[in-house]
Amino acid sequence: MRDDLYRSIVLGQFESALDMAAHAISRCPAKHWEGIIGKYPFWQVAYHALCFVDLYASPSDDAWKPHPTFHPKGRAELSDEYPSRIFTKAELLAYVEFCNERVKASLSAETPASLRRPSGFSWVKINRAELPIYSLRHLQHHVGQLTAYLRRVNIGTRWGFTGRVLVPVTAPPAARRRPGGSRR
Repeated sequence: MRDDLYRSIVLGQFESALDMAAHAISRCPAKHWEGIIGKYPFWQVAYHALCFVDLYASPSDDAWKPHPTFHPKGRAELSDEYPSRIFTKAELLAYVEFCNERVKASLSAETPASLRRPSGFSWVKINRAELPIYSLRHLQHHVGQLTAYLRRVNIGTRWGFTGRVLVPVTAPPAARRRPGGSRR
């Protein structure tokens, strides 16, 4: 498979998963922001998923740099069981956009040689080509938890088939029509 085709496929699926995360976050009412999924609040599950998208978009564990807005306590935001504070809906939606840009930059920087190298994360024993797919599965696992929670409290969600090659799910409903008029 050509490297540009691989990157295009992975990016499209990542964008779709991130758009689904944004949709779930945006649909969560304030009264459910701290609703429990397993043992963690809704917002924390979303935050955790985004932290690891951000981390795995780095060339290595050592190369990851905490962002002051999204990681006020630095690496502790990833390693401690609970983040340093509650993150708002607006902050998490901004983090989705930040992660989308990080994934794009990460995939663009990969070369045929770099894709064959180890992941860069000692606990992830795969190569760089597989790392985005591993990260995508982790993200989608948590997006599934978020959407299942919302559905249990009677808040509708939707599936995203493609990424921003069309239109982000945060766009107004009329703008979310595929070419030819069908909806996502």
